Amino acid sequence: MAETRMLRQKAAVTDVHTGIKRQDRKALVEGLSRALAETYVLYAKTQGFHWNVVGPLFYGLHKLTEEQYERLAEAIDALAERIRALGYPSPTTLAEFIKLSAIKESAGVPSAEDAIGQLVADHEAICRTFRETASIADDCYDQATADMLTGRLKDHEQMAWMLRSLLA
Repeated sequence: MAETRMLRQKAAVTDVHTGIKRQDRKALVEGLSRALAETYVLYAKTQGFHWNVVGPLFYGLHKLTEEQYERLAEAIDALAERIRALGYPSPTTLAEFIKLSAIKESAGVPSAEDAIGQLVADHEAICRTFRETASIADDCYDQATADMLTGRLKDHEQMAWMLRSLLA
């Protein structure tokens, strides 16, 4: 069974002829897999803070985190599908996401202010991953991936700004 899966994955990698070299697609997929993993961990973290926020910032943070985790859910699907379009399997398990992600899970239930600080730092970290991977895409003339990542980068910068504004 594992051998059959490996053969299918290998065939998927070699059957893509869209003008991006195989080694370039591999480098792109490594970056996209990190971006996917970080987006997934950030999604779970944002949703957890949404569920557990209390205090004077409750209403604003509750609404904002709901909007943000919904946007992150859409991004997760787009990133995974881009990996598949490049001919590679997408990471799918929580263990893979945690291993690939620079964003770490939150321990316990932080105060609203601490949750906001963590989310801002996480959005900034994911921006760095997206910039790095977009640069690889530019070098490989992969406009589709570069365009997607640039749009996602803009979204994360906006989410970080909105979170920062709650503390101003």
